Amino acid sequence: MPATQPIRNTNDGTQQAPYLRTDLNLGTLCDQPADSSGPVGDEQAILAAIKKAGYRGVQGGSPAAARAMGLGWSTGGRINLPQEADAFARDAKAQGAEAATLHVGWGMESDVEIDRLVDAIIEASNKHAVPLYIETHRATITQDIYRTVGIALRHPHVRFNADFSHWYTGLELVYGDINAKFDFLAPVFERIRFFHGRIGDPSCMQVDVGDGTGLTYVEHFREMWTRSSVGFLSSAKPGDFISFCPELLHPSIFYARTIADGKGGKKEYSDRWQQALVLTRIATESFAAAVQRLSKNSSQGASAKR
Repeated sequence: MPATQPIRNTNDGTQQAPYLRTDLNLGTLCDQPADSSGPVGDEQAILAAIKKAGYRGVQGGSPAAARAMGLGWSTGGRINLPQEADAFARDAKAQGAEAATLHVGWGMESDVEIDRLVDAIIEASNKHAVPLYIETHRATITQDIYRTVGIALRHPHVRFNADFSHWYTGLELVYGDINAKFDFLAPVFERIRFFHGRIGDPSCMQVDVGDGTGLTYVEHFREMWTRSSVGFLSSAKPGDFISFCPELLHPSIFYARTIADGKGGKKEYSDRWQQALVLTRIATESFAAAVQRLSKNSSQGASAKR
C-alpha cells in the first residue's frame, strides 16, 4: 500500500529555526595514517576532540558514548528486501537514533521491486517514528539519476541522504549540460534530508579539495548542496535540522587515494580530518546561500503580487 505520510525530518524538539547540523561520520577516522592530524586515543578522547572541533553529532559508534559527550547520534545500514525494513527501523529507534541512512538493493531490481522496497521503508520509518533516508549510492537502487528521479516522482513521501560523489564521478555529470541535469534532479534535491560530505572530481570520487577555492567541481557540489538545502528549508518546521556528515573513507576500500611515499610504499595524499573540516565549512556556506536564495525568491514573489 502506498505511503500516506512523508518520512519525517530530524527535529531537536525546540522552536529553533531550521538549521544545518554539522556532524561527522566516524568512518572518516578509520585507519588514520600516522601523519594524520585527526584525533587518536580511546572513544571518549576521540569524541571529545570531535566536539571541540565544532561538530554537533556523529554517525556510527556507540550511541551511549555520543550522548554522554552531548553529541547527537545517527546510524546507517542496508536493506535488500522489503521485509527487512520494519526490524531495521525498530532497532534504530530502540538505539535512540535520530536518523538512519540506508543502502537499498543492489541496482538490479525492477521498478516493481524498487517500489516495494521504498514503500516498506517509508512505512517502517513512519511506524517507528525514526527517519530512514535512502542514500544516493552506486550499486543500489539509486545508482543513476533517471531511476532516482523516478523513485521520487512515484513516491513523493520518500526522503534521501545525498552522497552526490557517486553520481558526479560515477555518471560523469559534467559530460553534457550539467545545469540541465541539476534541473532534472529537482524532485530529488527537494527531498534531501541528510548529507554524506564527500567531493569527487569527474574521474575520482574522493579527492582533496585544498581550501575549496578555484575548483569547478567544488562549485558544482556547492550548487547541489545549496539546492538540496533550499528543498529542506522550503517545508522545514521549527526544530528541524539537516545533518551534514563528512564521510571520507580509507584506502583499504579504495576511497582515499594514495601516492608513493618515497620509501617503496604508499601513503594517503590527503589529511581526511582536515578535509572534513573544509567540507563542513563549504556546506555551511552552501546552507547560508540557500537561506539567501529562498529569501530572495520570497521577496521577488511578493513584489510580483503587488
